[in-house]
Amino acid sequence: MSTRPSRELETFPNPRPGRPYVIAMDCPEFTCLCPRTGQPDFATIRIRYVPADRCVELKSLKLYLWSYRQEGAFHEAVTHQILDDLTAALEPHWLRVEGDFLVRGGIHTRVLAHHGTLPPEVAGDGERS
Repeated sequence: MSTRPSRELETFPNPRPGRPYVIAMDCPEFTCLCPRTGQPDFATIRIRYVPADRCVELKSLKLYLWSYRQEGAFHEAVTHQILDDLTAALEPHWLRVEGDFLVRGGIHTRVLAHHGTLPPEVAGDGERS
């Protein structure tokens, strides 16, 4: 497996496909560039999903998120792109991506993007941050 930034998200079979459960991941070292100034933007990316047939392999997710370090992106756009790419790779029952960006210019930005419907049997687990 590569140790360079990559937009390829690897997956593996869900070990419990018949049981709804939430996978929660926090990525506190996310960095991209402001598309206007070129200065770095720092964020915690929080990913919550209920897998269907596939789960994301964590090293590939790390390399995927690393690939944004030299890319200019608005907070809203990058959060939705991560959601779209994970949705395409996983086809989950439900997925939420939160971009929690550090303060810039006195403004703290949080972007929440969703896909699908959270199954009621795991509703309390999926919405906790």
